[in-house]
Amino acid sequence: MMRRALALLALPLFLAACSSGPAKPKPADLVSLTPVVQARQVWSAKLPAVDFPVKLQVHEGKLTLASGDGTVVQLDAATGRELWRHAVGAPLAAGVGSDGQLSAVITRGNELVALQDGKALWRQRLNTQAYTAPLVAGARVFVLTADRAVSAYDGRTGARLWTQQRPGGDPLVLRQAGLIMPVGDTLVAGLTGRLVGLNPLNGAVRWETPIATPRGINEVERLVDLVDPPARQGSVVCARAFQAAVGCVNTESGTTLWSRPADGLVGLATDDSLVFGTEANSSVQAWRRSDGERVWSSERLRFRALTAPLVIGRSVVVGDFQGHVHLLSRQDGSLLGRMSTDGSAVVATPVLAGNTLVVVTRAGGVFGFQPQ
Repeated sequence: MMRRALALLALPLFLAACSSGPAKPKPADLVSLTPVVQARQVWSAKLPAVDFPVKLQVHEGKLTLASGDGTVVQLDAATGRELWRHAVGAPLAAGVGSDGQLSAVITRGNELVALQDGKALWRQRLNTQAYTAPLVAGARVFVLTADRAVSAYDGRTGARLWTQQRPGGDPLVLRQAGLIMPVGDTLVAGLTGRLVGLNPLNGAVRWETPIATPRGINEVERLVDLVDPPARQGSVVCARAFQAAVGCVNTESGTTLWSRPADGLVGLATDDSLVFGTEANSSVQAWRRSDGERVWSSERLRFRALTAPLVIGRSVVVGDFQGHVHLLSRQDGSLLGRMSTDGSAVVATPVLAGNTLVVVTRAGGVFGFQPQ
């Protein structure tokens, strides 16, 4: 346990050391652009600063989100009107999961906190830290912790129902959001470089299949945890293994359809024919969903620290380190439009709530855009 606790701290220190080395590459300059696709800001809201793996949850027109200090807010996604706000009372390590009624976050003190109607419903102590937002589904709260365990809790009482502990392999894990999602009647989670299908009622493993296999000579190079967000189209789920690969899995058969080397840090998006991702150098890639062959690559936003993408209509949407929101063509990666926020980095994958594009920045700005 001590070795694992030290390993959890090692990655951010390693990355910090790397950042103090040679000068970082210069971000690509933004070229003047005549928008092909235009959107206007229709509302904005404000949170305290966001300094943890934030995730936006949209259900039935309600947008639930949280800031690093433990503030949890639910907004009307169409208007930005605040429905409720709650202070958890501790900084957050992961959050927020929500089905629109029940919401859950995880504090840095390893406490799982469930909220209903803006009030704390229950609290449950976790055995280890988590960096992935809880999944709230089927009147249960599912948690993926840093020791590569998945647990289920009763949504009404907080009682722990089961835990599935899979072999961890390498001791180092990412301090960023991993992958956990429902697909039909299966709970799908990323455990190391494998996608695993679990029975949500008891945690039994139904299938597991690899997207990437650890191959490096040290623990950092061998790190292939699957990262959020996944990209789903029907029963096919596509995911990224950290700095190693992207791949797609048929969750009905539990088999890997394809896997391709890729050097990215954040998750993917998909439509009915392509899978989209942003690489570590902020190039935007499109792979054919059927077989993983690369269709196009855009270098126009290199080194601008892009978010994971979102597909909207004809566009692939990404945010950057200066608060810009870029719209690229799904067909060829050409630039279609650009919006601005508050000048601080976009820190969460943009989401679509109805016909409103929602973006959150590190300074706590929440912005709703609608196409014109």
